[in-house]
Amino acid sequence: MHGRIELIPIVGIGEVRPGDDLAAILGDAVEAGPDLVDGDVVVVTHKVVSKAEGAVADVGPGPDAHRSVVESEAVDVIRRRGDLVIARTRHGFICANAGVDRSNVEAGRVVLLPRDPDRSAHRIRLRLEQRFGVAVAVVVTDTFGRPWRRGLVDVAIGMSGLAAVDDHRGRTDTHGNTLDVTEVAIVDELAAAADLVMGKATGVPAAIVRGLTVPAGDGRVADLVRPADEDLFR
Repeated sequence: MHGRIELIPIVGIGEVRPGDDLAAILGDAVEAGPDLVDGDVVVVTHKVVSKAEGAVADVGPGPDAHRSVVESEAVDVIRRRGDLVIARTRHGFICANAGVDRSNVEAGRVVLLPRDPDRSAHRIRLRLEQRFGVAVAVVVTDTFGRPWRRGLVDVAIGMSGLAAVDDHRGRTDTHGNTLDVTEVAIVDELAAAADLVMGKATGVPAAIVRGLTVPAGDGRVADLVRPADEDLFR
């Protein structure tokens, strides 16, 4: 995976609404700008995926209405502090407010996580490959906080056309030591890298990562979720 990579924002997407054909919108934006080549990874924020799929909800005024939506999206509540809820979603993610987001959406509405982000990524990937005649991967992202570290990073919540994890176990390092536990969440690294040229404030919900040879495979978001029996913190 060594080499030079490019991070290319996909601009001109505009506001996405329920029922919009997101794959066509992305394709038009790509055609007007960077185009696609074999091996590209198209990274898309879940916000536009959720909006296009209608994964939005109306909320009334006051915190109780928002809290009700959060609890309906949560499978399990891990912690509460004031209005903040750390919850486990049906996808297995542990995140703030079960992924319910009030940013970049009309007043009185919230955006939910896609029901099946892997399927969403796969549909977009097939449409882009058919349109442009190239082999690409697609990653759907969300912004997560991290325990014991300040700040947010984008991580993958859905993917198609690549492995989720690059497993180094059994390989040797530069000193000849056998690696026993190293598993690199390559798809999360792609998500975080692409976010450097995307952003809520700039209105750029998608980007292309080009030049990186990513592990081939048919990864799923479940590959990134740590099983409960390996969880040392709950």
